[in-house]
Amino acid sequence: MIVANSKHLKRNAMLGVIAITIIAGALWAGLPSGPAKATETTAAAIAAPANSEPSPNPPVIRNLVVARGDTLMALMVKAGVPRGEAYAAITAVSKVYEPRDIKPGLRVTVTRRANEPGDPLLLWGLDIDVDVRQRVALRRDDAGGFRAVSLERALTARVVQAGGVIKSSLYLAGRRAEVPAAVLAKLIRIFSFDVDFQRDVQPDDSFEVTYERLHDEAGAAVAQGAILIAEMVLSGKRMRLYRHVTEDGETDYYDARGRSVRKALVVTPIDGARISSGFGRRRHPILGYTKMHRGTDFAAPRGTPVYGAGRGVIERAGRNGAFGHYIRIRHNGTYKTAYAHLKGYARGVKRGKRVKQGQVIGYVGSSGRSTGSHLHYEILRNGKQINPKRLNLPSGRILKGADLARFQAARGALEERAAGLPGAQRTAGAD
Repeated sequence: MIVANSKHLKRNAMLGVIAITIIAGALWAGLPSGPAKATETTAAAIAAPANSEPSPNPPVIRNLVVARGDTLMALMVKAGVPRGEAYAAITAVSKVYEPRDIKPGLRVTVTRRANEPGDPLLLWGLDIDVDVRQRVALRRDDAGGFRAVSLERALTARVVQAGGVIKSSLYLAGRRAEVPAAVLAKLIRIFSFDVDFQRDVQPDDSFEVTYERLHDEAGAAVAQGAILIAEMVLSGKRMRLYRHVTEDGETDYYDARGRSVRKALVVTPIDGARISSGFGRRRHPILGYTKMHRGTDFAAPRGTPVYGAGRGVIERAGRNGAFGHYIRIRHNGTYKTAYAHLKGYARGVKRGKRVKQGQVIGYVGSSGRSTGSHLHYEILRNGKQINPKRLNLPSGRILKGADLARFQAARGALEERAAGLPGAQRTAGAD
């Protein structure tokens, strides 16, 4: 009788394994598009066999958050996955996602279970929440290998508009108007080619921004999309810019005449910072005597991203005496830019590396001869530092002919769309 009971138990356990295998196959056949649903379906399929009875070998699920310095291998080993198995899983994941791209804050779920009670735990599933749009899901297949897919979440874009009067800073006015910080950062970057946000912005200036807000299937706002129209009125001068994608696929912002706002170099290669020291003679805060300050200092919190001011090649990246951690970029035969007192460098930044305009190259720090956290920024022309205020670079692309006609049609559509926004979707504020 005892032997018969053991056979019966073993048969039931095998049925449970078969049921889970069938469910896992079904999961691959119709994975849902939304990350939240994928999580619920995965957990339900693994945790509950078809007969709804408790599984004799329930899964072990670890929910992890990526910390600075973590790798996918380290996270999986931390969750109890043997290195060999983790390596095979990462190889499968790399077909749909670059594992080295994981960054602090991402959520990773590791699911393990045994084939039968008493057997070693095996990796059964791995889920990586890449962002609000994407989830990477890996599952063990019938052959004992791994298969990964990238799931795209369906998001709906809704256009909203906000604006306000500036009393002290664009950032404060924007936050009062309930503009998300990420949208304000984009707005500052759009105007950073022409606007010195410390000197050009005066009390009673104003701004208006029309942008996309992304919503999930439940209608909740989960992210911000592109800025469609950006406007600032500075000392009575109105600057209104429109997002436009040209026939060759290039996205940029243009004025009403079809002139790109983009220039070869930006004046402010950092978001939300204040100028603590401009170009010119000053009393040095450490040396104690007056000397020429051949750059612009931007005070900002330690770790604030620093952007490359223009497209170019990194000429130097490393310690440079009193400048501390230092980067110099060669943009062409005439212009270079330099960034000093950094905390550190972005991944992949090294001598000879090509960078794009707006790419993160380093982070604000206080290395070298420095009294506090800030970025020292220089523009060099023919090897000599120059005052950024005297920089007069030609504007970027100017649309003509058919390209201009397409832009004007698109601009008209944007204006019509913005004008038709419901009053509930318009906000205004003053700091």
